[in-house]
Amino acid sequence: MAVLVDLIHGCCPARTGASPLEESDSRVFMLCGESSREKSGFSDSFLTPRKSAQVLDSSSIAECLYRLKQTVDQLELSSIRVLTSPRGQQVLLQYQELLFTDVYTFHYEVTLVDSLTCMGCRSSASTDSPGRRVSEDVSAFVQQLPALRGDLRVLKSTLVPDCFGHGFSTRAGGVSCIPTLSSLNLFKSSKRRDPEALVMENRRRLALHAGFHPLPLHTLKVNHASDVWVLGKAEPESYDAMVTNRSGLVLTAPGADCMPILFADPVKKVIGAAHAGWKGTLMGVAVATVDAMVADFGCRACDIVVAVGPTVGVCCFTLDREQALNFASIHPDCVPDPEPARPHVDIRLANRVLLQRAGVLPEHIHDNAVSDRPRVTPCTSCPPEDFFSHVRDGLNFGTQWGFLWIKDTEECAGPAASQSGRHEGC
Repeated sequence: MAVLVDLIHGCCPARTGASPLEESDSRVFMLCGESSREKSGFSDSFLTPRKSAQVLDSSSIAECLYRLKQTVDQLELSSIRVLTSPRGQQVLLQYQELLFTDVYTFHYEVTLVDSLTCMGCRSSASTDSPGRRVSEDVSAFVQQLPALRGDLRVLKSTLVPDCFGHGFSTRAGGVSCIPTLSSLNLFKSSKRRDPEALVMENRRRLALHAGFHPLPLHTLKVNHASDVWVLGKAEPESYDAMVTNRSGLVLTAPGADCMPILFADPVKKVIGAAHAGWKGTLMGVAVATVDAMVADFGCRACDIVVAVGPTVGVCCFTLDREQALNFASIHPDCVPDPEPARPHVDIRLANRVLLQRAGVLPEHIHDNAVSDRPRVTPCTSCPPEDFFSHVRDGLNFGTQWGFLWIKDTEECAGPAASQSGRHEGC
């Protein structure tokens, strides 16, 4: 267990005593801040009963607590006992929400101000709501964190016309530091150690780099099925694809072995984004996206261009034989070695075959089968320095994004909008 003694908000050494420092099974942290250290009369002699106590005395409380989090993560601890005042608990709960997740368990031991704090602490205590001040402190801190693993890089398909903004994120250039989530993890989960503040900063940096800051985002509520949300209609509880003809909205599809797929019709100016894992592929989520564009916006399948983002390749992906043989029924080449107990499965090829059957032209699909364009569909499991991977990293994996939006002013020009703007013979 970690013990945090909150000196900033009234837990004075003179009143607290040495008990938290004497617990042999705990790692002790003293939250005193740069200014509070002198104001409270705190000195290094207070640490003599426990030499392993760590002083958190940065100018920003956000930085202090982030240093605590990093140490706790390195020690693989998750339980934190906090000694504080009522005011301190109110403030620290706000920081906890932004800098920690449900992986961590906080036990607050609150002592009434009169019995715990000195007169100087009581007189300096603020009575205003800490929410905005905490948010600003955390935001300012995470924005100055250095990018990890190199510069931020986005893959773009030359098949998608310029009237659309789009791309596929890679791993580098973010601020997440948990090894399997480092560094541009874009997915926040209460079950992982990557907190909201870091994930939101990663998204902000991606948006600035890709050019969609500060446009509103719509992110798929993945259920590994084939439901499609047509924006403007009632939003389902979960969906693995969405389509719209509204400009100024960014559609995002997550991926970490499962494939983010982007759809664009430059004739009707309609876009779609889908998440296709092996289950969604078998359930036909890619075809369902095309069908929704056709049914709700009058698109023609032959006008739609499709860019398939980074996903696990047939080189690294296997399934139980019974599940794998479902892909062989789509096309025999989807399962190149059907005899073993866990054959390899090519979900990229399966989606290409299904899209072509739905009327998308072969030359309008940009995936790993395309050799005359820059690659946008590399294997996520092969290069650990470039992509996150569930297959490679296990349950605590990071997440990439495919993202797409309709630009407001630029004219469409692309392979599906040549000459008359429609592909004859659909």
